[in-house]
Amino acid sequence: MPSQLESIELETTPNPTAAVIWMHGLGADGNDFVPIVNEIDLSGAPGIRFIFPHAPTRPVTINNGYVMRAWYDIAFGDLEGKTRKADEKGVRESQAQIGQLIARENSRGIAASKIVLAGFSQGGAIALHTGLRYPETLAGVMALSTYLPLAESFAQEATPANAKTPVFMAHGIHDPVVPYAMGNSSREQLQQAGYALEWHEYPMQHSVCLEEVADIGRWLTSVLA
Repeated sequence: MPSQLESIELETTPNPTAAVIWMHGLGADGNDFVPIVNEIDLSGAPGIRFIFPHAPTRPVTINNGYVMRAWYDIAFGDLEGKTRKADEKGVRESQAQIGQLIARENSRGIAASKIVLAGFSQGGAIALHTGLRYPETLAGVMALSTYLPLAESFAQEATPANAKTPVFMAHGIHDPVVPYAMGNSSREQLQQAGYALEWHEYPMQHSVCLEEVADIGRWLTSVLA
C-alpha cells in the first residue's frame, strides 16, 4: 500500500460538500496552484475543499536523474510529437495514491460524485489516467496542458462509471514542453470514445492564462452545482 501523500488544503466555506484534488506539474509541489483558488470565480459553487498534494520525490531521467517531485519518470523522447510513452510503474503508483486521497474525502463525508480530479502537465496526466479509470463516478476531470498517459491500455481499463463524466482539457498552442499535438491527439482519442469533453486552447506556452482561469471557474461551478 503506498504511503498517504502530504497535501495542502484550502476550504472555501466551513464544512465543504465538494472537493477538488489538484496535482502539480513536474518539479513543482502542492503550493504551485494554491494562489489560483482566490482568482477563480466560484460564486455559484458549493463549499469546496481544495487539496493540493505533493508528489513523491524520484529521479527524473530527462533531468539527468536529478531527484525532484514527480508523479512518474520521464525519459528523453517521451514528449516528442504525438507519442505518449510514460513510466507505467510510476503512473500506477500515483494512481493508487490519488485513490487514497479520494477515499479520505469519502471518509470525511464527500461522495465521489462531488469530487473533481484536476492537474497541470504531469499532474493533469495523472488526473486523466486516474479519473477515467476510477470505479466510482466522479464529478469531473480537469486536465491542463497535458495528455493521456498509457493511452494504449485506456480502452481496456476505462470504467463505465466515468464514461459520462465531464472532462475539461486546455492547452497552449505554443507549448514547448508538452506539445500541442500531444494534447490534441489525447482530446481526439477521448472524443472518439464518447467522452463529454470540453476543449479550450489559448495563445500561450506551458502555463495558465487569465482567460483559462475564468473558463475553469465556470466549468467547476457547473459540474459541482
